Amino acid sequence: MKKLIVSGMALAGLLSLGAAQAQTVGQDMKDAGHDTAHASKTVAHKTVHGTKVAAHDTAHGTKVAAHDTEHGTKVAAHDTAHGTKVAAHKTADVSKEGYHKTANGTKKVVHKVDGNPAT
Repeated sequence: MKKLIVSGMALAGLLSLGAAQAQTVGQDMKDAGHDTAHASKTVAHKTVHGTKVAAHDTAHGTKVAAHDTEHGTKVAAHDTAHGTKVAAHKTADVSKEGYHKTANGTKKVVHKVDGNPAT
């Protein structure tokens, strides 16, 4: 009978230990669910924040690029206008120089022809 009482006590102890573990496993699953929900919310909030920052930075970069392009276009237009004026002045100078050389050459030829009527 003593063996039966000891066996019964051992069985009761094992059953109570199993019930305690079942509560622990259940609580662990519940805690894991809460942790997963918290992590999901945190990731979602950080993703939204990162998206907003990226959108803001992209908009700012676009404005800066547009400003730089506009400035570059103005500089290029100014440089082109200046280059055109310089080219026009040089062309006028070369044309005048060519005109004067042609006029002088013509005068020399006329004088030579006038001086040598036989030719």
